[in-house]
Amino acid sequence: MALPLKRGRNSMTPAQVSQDANHTVLEVILSRENNGITKPQIRYETKLADTIIAKSINLLKLQNKIKEVTDIRNKRTKLFMGAGFEASKEVTGGEWYTDGKLDVEFVSTLKILCLKSMQKVGVATVEDIAESIERLGVFKGNNIDLNQIHQVLESLELEGEVEKMSDDGQGRVSSVPIGKICYRTRAKKLEKTNAMASIPCGICPQISLCTPDGIISPITCVYYKRWLDF
Repeated sequence: MALPLKRGRNSMTPAQVSQDANHTVLEVILSRENNGITKPQIRYETKLADTIIAKSINLLKLQNKIKEVTDIRNKRTKLFMGAGFEASKEVTGGEWYTDGKLDVEFVSTLKILCLKSMQKVGVATVEDIAESIERLGVFKGNNIDLNQIHQVLESLELEGEVEKMSDDGQGRVSSVPIGKICYRTRAKKLEKTNAMASIPCGICPQISLCTPDGIISPITCVYYKRWLDF
């Protein structure tokens, strides 16, 4: 009795070949999770032709199974990842970037707040500054973590705006525990014009609804008042 011949890849119909390629491309993309993968990397992993990869990617995007993401490290590079993944900080640039662009208003505002916080108490730790900014409520809905504050303080230190120090047990900084890193400003008190240049309006989620005579306005805004009083 003759055994039926096994159907090899070469005997598959074009539709089956396409379906098989789509599955292979999807699996490779999903395997990279939130780091994404480039077309050349997909080609290397799958050994498929560029035309087949391009067709598979277009179909998978139409099916909302994958998405295209800009790599902040090289904006000319297109990364592909599963639609259910949030791109890693290495890809997006983290909290400092919005849609692949540095959020200058956010960074500038945070710098001003850090300086004002230190000027108010003289010497402050990262935790002190974070608590002070949180109480102000300017970044409501956009949590500021200690790492962000630390990065801003490092930047300000490089710019010569602040000085890093710690209590060495000689009473140099008696308001903080011995060995605890703290910061103080080197510059004079901020000019009023500089402080007003980065008012919280630029990062307010309700900015489009704010009008001088509306329900939401500078007069009724509690965050604006807190900013002026800070």
